[in-house]
Amino acid sequence: MKIYKIPENLQTIIFDIDSTLYTNAAYAFEQVDCQVREYARITGMTADQAREKVLNYRKEFAAKNEGKKVSLGNTLLSFGIPIEQSVEWRKSLLEPKNFLSRDEKLIAKLTELEKKYKLICVTNNPVLPARKTLDALGVSAFFPEIVGLDTCYKSKPALEPFQKACEITGTAAENCLAVGDRYDMDISLPLQMGMGGILVTGVEEVYKLPV
Repeated sequence: MKIYKIPENLQTIIFDIDSTLYTNAAYAFEQVDCQVREYARITGMTADQAREKVLNYRKEFAAKNEGKKVSLGNTLLSFGIPIEQSVEWRKSLLEPKNFLSRDEKLIAKLTELEKKYKLICVTNNPVLPARKTLDALGVSAFFPEIVGLDTCYKSKPALEPFQKACEITGTAAENCLAVGDRYDMDISLPLQMGMGGILVTGVEEVYKLPV
């Protein structure tokens, strides 16, 4: 866990979902790979060729942008796949209940946090698979609102999803805390917006959030 900043007047915690509210390497891989396989199918590539194309693009992006990462949605967009198409793929291809199960430790931590703060999720998945993920973990009730890829049709680290989270919760950016597993996607921009930020390596560190 790396704590960058915790707001003095903390009112809202903005959680990433994938690899933040759960730790499951198989599902994390499948979320990316199912879309890469679909891209391969419609373009006539093999799955391995498509994987290599994605990997090479991400390497080139990092080299040109001081090591920063690029989301899969924005990677596919650069290949000519609109965000709207990525949304539909994720809705139809992702089935989190096949990988995830109820997490009593996470439920206990969110029960504690809910008493003090507003909670909301901002994710690069569409709302439907994001909601299915929260359902599988048993924590859906803690998050009445999700800002997903199909909310703003912008992929983190775009500004709009985080602005939408502030709007929905009625919270100024300086009173929000972003929690996620990827600095470039989940933490860097919120810090620039004046939010707090905590980088985690998985749900085991969410259990121990010092707020």
